[in-house]
Amino acid sequence: VALVAKSTQTEFWLSVFAGAEAAATEYNVALSIIGPDTEEDYETQNRMVADAVAAGAEAIVFSAIDYENNASAIDEAARAGVKIVAIDSSVASDMVSTYIGTDNYAAGQMAARAALERVEGPLTVGVVNYDISSANGQEREHGALAVLEESGRAEIAAVINTLAEAGKAREDTTAMLEEHPDINVLLAFNEPTSVGAAEAVKELGLSESVFLVGFDSNVATVDGLQDGCVDALVVQNPYAMGYLGVESAYKLLTGQDSGLAKTVDTSTQVVDRENMFSMDSQKALFAFEQ
Repeated sequence: VALVAKSTQTEFWLSVFAGAEAAATEYNVALSIIGPDTEEDYETQNRMVADAVAAGAEAIVFSAIDYENNASAIDEAARAGVKIVAIDSSVASDMVSTYIGTDNYAAGQMAARAALERVEGPLTVGVVNYDISSANGQEREHGALAVLEESGRAEIAAVINTLAEAGKAREDTTAMLEEHPDINVLLAFNEPTSVGAAEAVKELGLSESVFLVGFDSNVATVDGLQDGCVDALVVQNPYAMGYLGVESAYKLLTGQDSGLAKTVDTSTQVVDRENMFSMDSQKALFAFEQ
């Protein structure tokens, strides 16, 4: 089994890999883990898929950087007889046997509601998203904007798509906040953009006036919850994505896939300063240490 990730650089992916390795040990699966250096490099992902097929992979667990542009590589792998499991971010291929990950539209809705329930009065919102071709980021944005529009008390000041790198996200968020000083809510939709947005809020001295809802958990965002530059986190379950991804690949390869669901929704929850020290929140926040 080859796990082809979006990246190998963040705590989110380290937690995915920990789950995948645990399942590989349990099911006696030979597992390789690879991914590009950046979450924008779909071409390298496509080469990695082709290389995995050439190296004899029987199944690929895949998280697509680009919903459309990764599809042909996945289709070709499937035509070569390789079983396909998608995790985290889906791909435009009918060859995928199962998708395991967050219900991203619902997660976007959770992010918007976290702000609406905790901020009084009108909301002027800035959205910090990543690659516009990534299915999960776009689904989160659509879910959030639908809830904000329905609320009747939110205005979208700006939506940016930045690189999934904390430094670039910080620069772009800073520029957005300087251009739109009336923003009082920020939504950031993955780990690097959340770290960058938090750094921008902190450096501009806006922790008291800007309510930041981020995604995922790492040392920087957990620290941000405590020092005030992050107000809430939508925390996914990457460990489960990795574990269930490899487990599903094993089932596909051993003829145990008759009951395999087409979509498996891994758990997602909102953590804020009020509940961050509860047992459930601590397990979610520090899944990357498993």
